[in-house]
Amino acid sequence: MPAAINRQVVLKTRPNGIPQAEHFALTETPVPTIGERQILIHNDYLSVEPAMRGWVSAVANYSTPVGIGEVMRSFAAGTVIASRHPGFAEGDKVMGMFGWQDYAVSDGSNVTRKVIEADLPLSLSLGILGLNGVTAYFGLLDLGQPRPGDTVVVSTAAGAVGSAVGQIARLMGCRTVGITGGEVKTRLCRDEFGYDAAIDYKADDVDAALADACPRGVDVYFDNTAGTISDAVLRQLAVGARIVICGTASVASWDPPPMGPRVERHILVKRARMMGLLVFDYAHRYEEAVARLAVWVREGRLRYREEIVEGIEYAPGAIAELYRGENLGKRLIHLASR
Repeated sequence: MPAAINRQVVLKTRPNGIPQAEHFALTETPVPTIGERQILIHNDYLSVEPAMRGWVSAVANYSTPVGIGEVMRSFAAGTVIASRHPGFAEGDKVMGMFGWQDYAVSDGSNVTRKVIEADLPLSLSLGILGLNGVTAYFGLLDLGQPRPGDTVVVSTAAGAVGSAVGQIARLMGCRTVGITGGEVKTRLCRDEFGYDAAIDYKADDVDAALADACPRGVDVYFDNTAGTISDAVLRQLAVGARIVICGTASVASWDPPPMGPRVERHILVKRARMMGLLVFDYAHRYEEAVARLAVWVREGRLRYREEIVEGIEYAPGAIAELYRGENLGKRLIHLASR
């Protein structure tokens, strides 16, 4: 039997910008009971995503903002510990939008998938075999459409998504250039994730470094940052370049500045294509991506890093730490069985 208490992280106040620990509260409620066609899940791992910043914003983007007093929306992976649903059995491993809490009740509609890769850690279903890996897979292959010999540039190249993009591009026969911050992360890009070149935006002249690393221009740009880094990449585009917009991590506020560099001339002159990426649009093809990613992981051709911290108490400040660049891998929160 589960413990009598379900700890939950709820949104206490609406942040203006990046959510901090003080915007959340840790509460306790009774462990819920299940009805017909429902399951009770114990969350083993909670995910921390850059996208969570948008989920708590007062301005809706692609989803309704998390309400004040509501459990923080998040992906989680866990174990079915009670079932009255014909599609699930006790002991099933599942991943879905279960929230920052110990236990979640589900009718199956928020279960993204059953985790069938029993030979691989469950935590991977939230990282390289989850939202991050699937985002990299479809963003690069479907939107970026890399060809052998192309030069692929990735911002936040050492992150959970960026590191996967770089490695998949290498598997497709491309030259890869990563942009990241700090000596540790640039070394990680080169030595662990196999980038052909790594640029430190904190120390290097990014324009000069890009020109040196991309003598024939940039064929594919996987953009996780926007801002000045992306401005520099746009100046190096090759004719026919493809730009995948995955994130805008460098933008402090959702309100756009009144003036700034414009992209239109770059797109026109280089006959480039720019498109936004929302991985939820690929829900019907999720298993296709996970199956291929899992093979690459098993073969040792796709490497990953995880930073797993213990205890739900860590959750309130986790998003802010992510935006401060304090992680060196996929950030996860482990919840011990209670």
